[in-house]
Amino acid sequence: MGSNPTPSAMSVNDGPANASYIEAMNVALDQARDALNHDDVPVGAVVLHEGKIIAARHNERENLQDPTAHAEILALQDAAKHLGRWRLDDCTLVVTLEPCVMCAGALLNSRIGSLVYGAADLKGGATASLYNVSADPRLNHNFSVTHNVLAAESAALLEQFFASRR
Repeated sequence: MGSNPTPSAMSVNDGPANASYIEAMNVALDQARDALNHDDVPVGAVVLHEGKIIAARHNERENLQDPTAHAEILALQDAAKHLGRWRLDDCTLVVTLEPCVMCAGALLNSRIGSLVYGAADLKGGATASLYNVSADPRLNHNFSVTHNVLAAESAALLEQFFASRR
């Protein structure tokens, strides 16, 4: 995806574009479940490069006592280390929950090629629900977004987590 395309030029899909997204989302869901081991919000993320998973992480804010330790940020860091570069324009981030503003900013700064996510975040989502950082023509990079891949499974995991705290 080149710099500064108009929002109408962005690819926005509702549902899986291919089977590899479903496979990757299943790995991300496994990662999300791992977050429960240290009482963190169950969000998991993986980075795909040339169709292969090169990074897989889950939220670790509670574990690391770090407000920036979101699954997306950690997965992007691992992917950059794996590839030996910060530009991830040929990579796809697959995450169980729509990224927040901080994570959407990290996606922009990494020059991610595309994003695939499961559940929408109506209170904080920054790539469709509340904001759309992924397609703002004023920014120096835009990326395609595929929504609702295994959304029900992703949402159920989050709903169970928060219901247990009420």
